[in-house]
Amino acid sequence: MNKDPILKSPNLNLSADSNKTINYKRDANNYITQVFEKQLPAIKTGFFNVHMNKGFIVQPHWHTNVNELVFVISGEVVTSVFDPFTQKLKSYRIKPGQVSMLPLGWFHWIVAMKDDTHFLTIFDEATPDIVYGSDFLRFTPKEIMSLAYCVDEEKYAAAVAPIQESIILGPPLGCKKRNDSTDPSSETRTPPHPPHLSHPYSPPQSPIPSPQGYSSDGYGWNQAYPFNYYYPQENYRPHRTY
Repeated sequence: MNKDPILKSPNLNLSADSNKTINYKRDANNYITQVFEKQLPAIKTGFFNVHMNKGFIVQPHWHTNVNELVFVISGEVVTSVFDPFTQKLKSYRIKPGQVSMLPLGWFHWIVAMKDDTHFLTIFDEATPDIVYGSDFLRFTPKEIMSLAYCVDEEKYAAAVAPIQESIILGPPLGCKKRNDSTDPSSETRTPPHPPHLSHPYSPPQSPIPSPQGYSSDGYGWNQAYPFNYYYPQENYRPHRTY
């Protein structure tokens, strides 16, 4: 028998509008709404309802108390997560109906690969704790960065100076580096010619091997600048269905 006192409330509500509460809005096409415990007290999970255009990013961050599941409704995204056990980056390109898992405490980000991308990020607690990369960068003293990583203090300070607030969806408004030629979703780009090479540079033509030992787990390996990612195979069939 469920003894949750909320479910016994005479004012019990079991529905909510995920379009109503805005979590973060960069502009009319790139914004996040939400349903969590505050919007629906009876809920034991919660989610962000995310809308993004091609080339925009849910900035690097991590969660201290929740696992996260990304579910794509329309468009496409690349989710990237740093595996602290293997010290490797895992990236997955997922389409409508496909999902990607971001474990608790693992550093990650999400990039939209098409316009009008819509996805949910679903958590296993009613309210997630979030540590934003932008806050880590702007609040860490330049002296500490120099001591820890031997970076130039003034160059570091200048590099992070434009970060004046928590940037949840990037790039920020007015970012001078953002233009079509630097669109991170381009898949046909030739990498720039490295200045230290005297001969013309061309990318490898041989098939790129699957890193981390993936070969028969239902994922194919693909490469697209600047992402290396896995994507679910359409002809993949699991051993069991439920």
